Amino acid sequence: MKGRTLNITKTFTFDSAHHLNNYSGKCKNIHGHTYKLEVTVKGPVAENGLVIDFHDLNDIVEKNVLSYVDHKYLNDLFEFNPTCENLGLWIWDELLPEIAKEGCCLEKIVLWETPTSYITINREDTL
Repeated sequence: MKGRTLNITKTFTFDSAHHLNNYSGKCKNIHGHTYKLEVTVKGPVAENGLVIDFHDLNDIVEKNVLSYVDHKYLNDLFEFNPTCENLGLWIWDELLPEIAKEGCCLEKIVLWETPTSYITINREDTL
């Protein structure tokens, strides 16, 4: 199995509040979401049979994303309008160098704002 390349995915949740600027709908008011974040990493299967240890991936996401946004008011944290799209791009930029340090590629993230609404960022979208 060693030498083959695989994708692995880990799912996370976090709770945050925000309001949307320059928006005329009901989301212009402060409200919250339980976000679901799927992080997909691509890399070679190592001698030990792993692409990356799920525990290590968990630690990277916790340290670089979740500890910053969980149970926070996003408008106080960011200078950008905290839409799902902008939040996803920020998450991508935070995780990209950390995943690379592990010898893997950040392949995709999916950020669910509600059970029926999400954004997807694929590696080829960012090249």
